[in-house]
Amino acid sequence: MRTLGAGLIAAPFVNLIAPRPARAQNRARRLVIFHSPNGTIHRHWRPSGGERDFVLTPGSVLEPLAGRRDDLVFIDGLDIETGTNHEGGMAAMLTNRGGAGTPTAGASLDQFVAGRIGGDDPFASLEFGVLTDLWGAGQQTRMSYRRAGEFVHPDADPRRAYQRMFADLLGGDEVVARRRLRRQSVIDLARDELIDLRGRVGRPEQIKLDAHLAGLRSVERSLFSEGLDCAVPGEPDPLSRSENDNGPQLLETQMRLAVAALACGLTRVASVQFSHTISPVVFRWAGNTDGHHTLSHASDNQEAKIADFVAAERWCAEQFGALIDMLDATPDPEGGSLLDSTIVLWAKEMGDPRAHVCTDVPFVLTGGGVFETGRYLHQGGESHSHLLVSICRALGIDIDTFGDTSTGSGPLAGLS
Repeated sequence: MRTLGAGLIAAPFVNLIAPRPARAQNRARRLVIFHSPNGTIHRHWRPSGGERDFVLTPGSVLEPLAGRRDDLVFIDGLDIETGTNHEGGMAAMLTNRGGAGTPTAGASLDQFVAGRIGGDDPFASLEFGVLTDLWGAGQQTRMSYRRAGEFVHPDADPRRAYQRMFADLLGGDEVVARRRLRRQSVIDLARDELIDLRGRVGRPEQIKLDAHLAGLRSVERSLFSEGLDCAVPGEPDPLSRSENDNGPQLLETQMRLAVAALACGLTRVASVQFSHTISPVVFRWAGNTDGHHTLSHASDNQEAKIADFVAAERWCAEQFGALIDMLDATPDPEGGSLLDSTIVLWAKEMGDPRAHVCTDVPFVLTGGGVFETGRYLHQGGESHSHLLVSICRALGIDIDTFGDTSTGSGPLAGLS
């Protein structure tokens, strides 16, 4: 399989298509997931006040979002019932630990949604990472799953992501035409070899090969595109994807690429993952000298370390706010701004990291034109699976449970 088609699987392909007709106004059309690691310290995160009269407390983690208060929903008190500690929370955050026999088959929220609304897109989903590869690939470092046990790896190199997204536009018409002809011949070779191989293997391998052939058909469609109906951004500057102090610039670049992907119709599902659970990243740009994970375990009497952790978390809130601003400043080809029709979820994998628990996990999301925003919701220990169901339904996906069915069914109460 690794040799088929001279590396076809790793080649970048883009199907460049015109915007789709407008859809019903009561349905969001896109999903973006933003992740930052290592939970929170609740007394420095929680707003004060009630559902609609709440205040983002000065000096708190969420204060940088005060200017966007009315565009967001702040959700407190959700439990990731299927996850414990750092690693378990990371694995369950977007999957709710669904097995192969559950309705979601172990897929993460982004991949499940992509499989339902992204089938005709050049990319069903795009995953952007920042400092996600220092420890390799495992449950601690990956949040997206195509199905139970199968990671979807974020691309931590902005230049590589850019090439993958826009390669078919680079080099002029003659170069593009030659590239497409070469890739078409590779596809023909790979298809013939896969069909031959399919007749010589067992049923489990045939299922995998059928999925592979379907992927080839999708790639083949992308070779006959008509052009891209948006402004192509400039190629990112070369940056080491493993250098700690490149974190801010890498994150800004990846967020801009994610927004460009939505604006250009390349995908309707994107994720931006900053580092990973047990993150060793040092937020020097926020004044930190200790690793983020170390600071996340500071006890209440370590006031200086608590202050450093809050400073790092405030920076993450600023970046989430910057992503919201980018979406709001980018026109939606179907009218309004991208923010008007995009659900954006800021997800964390655990609650208080000092207790190593996945209870009282904080979430923040935009409305996507569906959810009533400007609210602070107290959930009192409800399973976060209800939030995942709510997001699916808001995107027009009729589902009653997400992941492990024992955690309950139906959408999140009060999120309307």
